[in-house]
Amino acid sequence: MDVLLLSRLQFAVASMFHFLFVPLTLGLSILLASMEWKYVRTGDEEYKRMVKFWGRLFIINFVIGVLTGITLEFQFGTNWSKYSEYVGDIFGSLLAIEATLAFFLESSFLAVWIFGWERVSKKLHAWSITIVAIASTISAYWILAANAWMQNPVGYTIRNGRAELTDFFAVITQKVAILAFLHTVSGAYILGGFFVMGISAYHLLKKQNVDFFERSFRIAIGFTLIFSVLEVMNGHFSGNSVAERQPAKLAAMESHWDTQTYAPMALLTIPDETNERNLVEFIKIPGILSLMAFNNPAAEVTGLNDIPADERPPVALTFYPFRIMVGLGCLFPLLAIFGWIWRKKLTDHPRFLRIMLYAIPLPYIAIEMGWMLTEVGRQPWIVYGIMKTSDAVSPIAGSQVLVTLIAFIVLYSVLGIVDFLLLARLARKGPAGVELAVTGKGVEA
Repeated sequence: MDVLLLSRLQFAVASMFHFLFVPLTLGLSILLASMEWKYVRTGDEEYKRMVKFWGRLFIINFVIGVLTGITLEFQFGTNWSKYSEYVGDIFGSLLAIEATLAFFLESSFLAVWIFGWERVSKKLHAWSITIVAIASTISAYWILAANAWMQNPVGYTIRNGRAELTDFFAVITQKVAILAFLHTVSGAYILGGFFVMGISAYHLLKKQNVDFFERSFRIAIGFTLIFSVLEVMNGHFSGNSVAERQPAKLAAMESHWDTQTYAPMALLTIPDETNERNLVEFIKIPGILSLMAFNNPAAEVTGLNDIPADERPPVALTFYPFRIMVGLGCLFPLLAIFGWIWRKKLTDHPRFLRIMLYAIPLPYIAIEMGWMLTEVGRQPWIVYGIMKTSDAVSPIAGSQVLVTLIAFIVLYSVLGIVDFLLLARLARKGPAGVELAVTGKGVEA
């Protein structure tokens, strides 16, 4: 049993499952804050009902996200001890700040928000969920800054056989971290918007609580439209960053084998990794890849054949997730535009509402594909250019990892099913079926 492969699979299972919940926490917290401030400003009880309904879905998602995040971080000590020993001075400090600053701020004010209805003033209660939203976003920055350092290590020196931090400011302000944060958080906001719009569409199709869900849809649509457009723009800048710093990842993303200027891009490509070529290249347009990667049609793009075979990422697992992510990323602003145009007459467009209902899973897929692209495309490096993944794994028995991998799959499957059933049940019932009462006694049905 290959310890490296099993450890990578276990971390992939844990991180991708965890990443199903974090983006919704980020996106939904912003929307909840927006709804509650509308309630504070207008005194309209309908907005209060909206906060309570969507808030219950938020709480369920938040709890599962916390549980899965804790087990994920433990793996740095159990499965990746060599990595932790080598770069813990840098990576550990970023995670420690995230936990002590952002997470405790987030969880403390979430408790105020859950138990503070009718106990604190309206404004203080609204500020509680606002601080939760801000803290969640801050938390995301520290995590993404840590990951960005793995993608592009800066502000360090190798001393006594390990990487030691020399410039903390360089680590947290580098361009890769900022772009990763903007791209990931925008994706999370899109997911939150589609989640609210999709559930709203379900009830509007059934003509249930029409005013309630039309308001919910309208709050989410403007938010989603802005960030879906920004996501496309930021995606281009992120691609430029990859081309500059990780040429092997870019080559795998495009299945680009030969180094050349005026590098072409085909409308349809099917890679053949085994024979180091493409089976299909339909309608190649010269210079487009160079233009997209470097904003210059004459720029030289490094091909996979000029990169040592043991330093190339898996082509298929980089190429296809990239295309799925990009395709969905282009679809989201189109759907958001139609939603914005029809936002005042939603019930007149049942086909569109049906599309939005079925579109709920699409942002989840796009985000997971983006995460896969980011991590698989970095391989074989765990810290790009410094430490290979094969050198980072713990010296433990493969059988131990296999047992925990199976346990994780079983546990996460149960948690996922429970979470989905709870969310689906409460979402179908709507505010009339399940009136959330967040009182001094806690959360009551």
